Amino acid sequence: MNNRKTWVTAATVAVGLCMAGNAFATNGYFTHGTGTKNKAMAGSGIALPEDAIDITNNPAVAPFVGDQLGIGAALFSPVRKYETSESMLNGQMGAFTIGPNKLTSDSEYFVIPHIAKTWQRDNGNAWAIAFYGRGGMNTDWKGGTATFDPDGQCGPAGAMTFPGTYGDGAFGGNGNTGVNLSQAFLDITWAKQVNENFSFGLSGVFVAQMFEAKGVRTFSAFTETYASSLNPQDPCSSMPTMPENLSNNGTDWSYGYGMKIGMHAPINDMFSFGAMYQTKISMTEFDDYADLFAEQGDFDIPANLKVGLTLHTSESLAFNFDIEHIWYSDVDSIANPIANIFSCPTAGRGGTDLSSCLGGNNGAGVGWDDMTVFKLGMMWSNNEDWTWRFGYSYGEQPIPDSEMTFNILAPATIEHHFTAGFTLERTKGREFSMAFMFAPNSDVTGPQNFDPTQTVKFEMYQWEMEASYSWRF
Repeated sequence: MNNRKTWVTAATVAVGLCMAGNAFATNGYFTHGTGTKNKAMAGSGIALPEDAIDITNNPAVAPFVGDQLGIGAALFSPVRKYETSESMLNGQMGAFTIGPNKLTSDSEYFVIPHIAKTWQRDNGNAWAIAFYGRGGMNTDWKGGTATFDPDGQCGPAGAMTFPGTYGDGAFGGNGNTGVNLSQAFLDITWAKQVNENFSFGLSGVFVAQMFEAKGVRTFSAFTETYASSLNPQDPCSSMPTMPENLSNNGTDWSYGYGMKIGMHAPINDMFSFGAMYQTKISMTEFDDYADLFAEQGDFDIPANLKVGLTLHTSESLAFNFDIEHIWYSDVDSIANPIANIFSCPTAGRGGTDLSSCLGGNNGAGVGWDDMTVFKLGMMWSNNEDWTWRFGYSYGEQPIPDSEMTFNILAPATIEHHFTAGFTLERTKGREFSMAFMFAPNSDVTGPQNFDPTQTVKFEMYQWEMEASYSWRF
């Protein structure tokens, strides 16, 4: 590769890293696909290599996409709402009552970039690099109220109403509540084509993620920091230590790395098979939110597995069937149920386990289940210039109806994705692609965990439009 190409690639990657911002996803907090062509087929096509960015879905396809540079960006819009019912307790008898509120999150539009470059080498070897964004747990709830006893069993005050979804106004807050999680990924890939029917690939995956939480200081008494500072024999005689790393601390960063391994097998002219496994990515802790996440601020990225089969019925028509599994249950800060918090000594349920308090090794999370996503896609070329793509995916959303209260912060309820897109190649080796996605409204309703007389309902729908351009050298 000449110097000009080297500098173009380096500059493009640098720009992409500077653009890394909010990125939001749809299968839990995983994206429904990566790359414009892949997204147009609902994330299917792990066995159908087309673009440099496809190495993020399967590193083994690098030898099949040639020398290519691709850049793209998506405009993503998730619309999220929550509603709480009337309460019979309204903050009395130790209840924590939310509202009744009916709110729509203010954060609705996000730009998600991606950049990828592949290089072919001798003897079937190929190298690749890709930058892309992802996230998914983002909300910005403005307004609403919560009613509770601010000094609990140790003070003279009764139940009072405070601004904010969780009543953060009791701590002087402005009533705004929400979280923001963004992730930037860098994949560095080596792949080897062993023969015309098999290749394998390895990627080092390097991740930077940022997080912010606001409006959740109401749960200070449920933290390990607070509970451990009290005299267990006479908690009301103690001066508690308030947690400093729970909420409203601005943006914090964590970093980590993992690996992907993939294989690609064009079995014959009709069938191709692909598979990819990404390890759990161990991340450094969010120190500024060590009182919120389990294990003192730990927030690893779960492992996932993709397998897929492509059927080529002709040179111009192909069908994909893919399956993806995401192990959310392997990350405590995501999988731990909210019920763990009731074992905390300060929860008022007779608990004695400090590790079950927020920030503890067994601290409450959002209680997500694993997700298995089924994906169908079609690619059709009606002439040398135009290629059309369509797709559909389904995965049961990860939130049980027993995990409502904390999931107001992350209402990832989407199950269905409908997608379409096209590629235009007027000049050989120069492609413009677009993808469109719509995920219809999906909702979950269940009991409010701190007020059994109340229900919570949250719902979500979303759309996305992505464009990209690629050069083959």
